[in-house]
Amino acid sequence: MENKLAIYLSFFILIFSLVLGYFLEPYLYSYFHPVVDDLTQKVETGVIQLTFADIFLNNIRIICQMFIYGLLFCLSLVLLAYNGFFVGYYAAIQDNLFRVLAFLVPHGIFEMPSCALACASGLVLFNFLIKFLNSYIRQDLTFKDSITNNLDKLRQACLIFLVAVILMIIAGFVEVYLTTNIANFLLGH
Repeated sequence: MENKLAIYLSFFILIFSLVLGYFLEPYLYSYFHPVVDDLTQKVETGVIQLTFADIFLNNIRIICQMFIYGLLFCLSLVLLAYNGFFVGYYAAIQDNLFRVLAFLVPHGIFEMPSCALACASGLVLFNFLIKFLNSYIRQDLTFKDSITNNLDKLRQACLIFLVAVILMIIAGFVEVYLTTNIANFLLGH
């Protein structure tokens, strides 16, 4: 696969930020605690509904941002790292790690790879942009020829993103309809 580096880098950033978010929880408190409080309040007051549509739309928004931010000097990595830090932090502030994992893992096994692949697709999109600009400016090709010469890279970015979207659809379904049942089963409730 031609884009292994982008995929490996994205998964590394995700895992590294998750671990750091967990272990650096005391240092991240002032950054993430207001976010956790705000989310908790919005769920409790009904501003945020935990429906498939709401969860899916929020998650799709995040992975679309990762894809598009790839055009902006690979800022998709920053968004991926932020999300990894946040999830790691959230797991660290809970009293029972097993309980948190029981509620995160069932859908997280689809959601986390989806985020990493969305980030990788943003990196591949950035690679397309660099190659396009190089051929258009430095090689003095026409706009159409520059696009044509680099169309394969754009297709690859879109294909990786499509896989991320499919995984996110599965994650949203699992999160809404299965996660609670699986977690309660694992926790003996």
